Amino acid sequence: MSPDVDLTTPKSGAHAVLQRLLSLDCRVFEFAAERHWPGAERVLPRLSRSANHGVLWFATAAAVAASRTPRARRAAARGLASLSLASLTINTLGKRSVRRPRPVLDPVPLVRQLKRQPITTSFPSGHAASAAAFATGVALESPAWGAVVAPVAFSVAASRVYTGVHFPSDVLAGAALGAGAAFAVRGMVPTRAQIAPPARPRADVPALPGGEGLVLVANNGSGTADRARALRAALPAAEIVECRPDDLRAELEKAAQRARVLGVCGGDGTVNAAAEVALRHGLPLAVLPGGTLNHFAYDLGVEDVRDLSRALEQGEGVRVDVARFVSGHKRGVFLNTFSLGVYPELVRERERWADRIGGWPAGVLAALRVLRADRHPLEAELRGRAHPLWLLFAGNGTYHRMGLAPGRRLDLADGMLDVRVVHGGRRPALRLLSAALAGPLTRSPAHAAAQVGRLHLTGVAPGTLLAYDGEVTEAEGEVRLEKLPEALTVYRPLP
Repeated sequence: MSPDVDLTTPKSGAHAVLQRLLSLDCRVFEFAAERHWPGAERVLPRLSRSANHGVLWFATAAAVAASRTPRARRAAARGLASLSLASLTINTLGKRSVRRPRPVLDPVPLVRQLKRQPITTSFPSGHAASAAAFATGVALESPAWGAVVAPVAFSVAASRVYTGVHFPSDVLAGAALGAGAAFAVRGMVPTRAQIAPPARPRADVPALPGGEGLVLVANNGSGTADRARALRAALPAAEIVECRPDDLRAELEKAAQRARVLGVCGGDGTVNAAAEVALRHGLPLAVLPGGTLNHFAYDLGVEDVRDLSRALEQGEGVRVDVARFVSGHKRGVFLNTFSLGVYPELVRERERWADRIGGWPAGVLAALRVLRADRHPLEAELRGRAHPLWLLFAGNGTYHRMGLAPGRRLDLADGMLDVRVVHGGRRPALRLLSAALAGPLTRSPAHAAAQVGRLHLTGVAPGTLLAYDGEVTEAEGEVRLEKLPEALTVYRPLP
């Protein structure tokens, strides 16, 4: 076996140290080859082959994502992104930087050797890099899933020495590069834990051991049955009422009459209805996400039953802003967003198709139909001046982008309406796309943005569609928006 490396370093103290390290590397390899590892001969070679071209990790990511929790889906996506960056780095730079020959297979029993030997250079190990990148990426987003994946990743890395295709230092270097790739991805796209909303202003909320005093209404139309069962198991003293969408508001009103804490499980529209009832009755609100997007719950930091049950049993809560709109005799509140223009039309079109083809395909189809239609921009007067608009968006709180991540709110009690407008023009699709790509830029020929405490729009034609938290209705002339600072008390787990 030869530890030779393509180096031209002159003989010096550093060169002597390097030679000793390479010699040690060879001795460790030979020691591993001579050892009998019970059961490994049947498992490790197969595991090593399964990791070729990342097949094992794509299958693992699919299994993790199949758990259908947001944290698991993010962990799977982050693991694959980390693996992709590690593979790109290894194949473009790593393998070309040090042209080290593969180990000689003489000390390795034939039963351990791979049927097809790799032909690339030995340093660093691409399999170890992929394994470490995937496991580290998953762990950065979800430590629990990271603990599940880590033994598999370690076994894949060890299998490369066991089967004789890498020296131990190749594996260690590859693992280090893989972990570094995962942290680099985190630098570009922060984890949700890094951008968790501040736990302020804290609210004095009752602790509910076992959920006693909680009455939670679950909207069956949002597909909440699994969440409701999980909550019953976690909080056996809680009262859980499952209802149809048509009965939601009536059930929320009845629940508020006997609840110490009002709870809700459903999508953003369901949570909006519960927030109105909680405000009217002066009750704290407990939100369990159960819809498609769940913007408010996720921005709040509540993703699953575990998060909510911990907050309820320990009495952890905060106060958050609510925004209100008034248009003629119509009025309502929104926790997430309010919009005029093409977006309410898109929401209504999506609802027509969602039951037939599913939520996400319906959204794509609705966008295509709305943007291709022959239409004129919305006319509205702002500060006495008429403006043609394709879209007016107002967020309850300032929406941010972190790195390449999509927009979300970092503070649910900042007192601001985040107002974005897309100016009218000949090509709505092009203007909307440019505004979306520009993100938080405040001014361009296509769009503008501002943070204000209130907004008054006149010149809005009666019958104009408006959307709030995914619900669609018609305006009755001028529209007023205002903030209700820290008006709602909600449960959320505190750091």
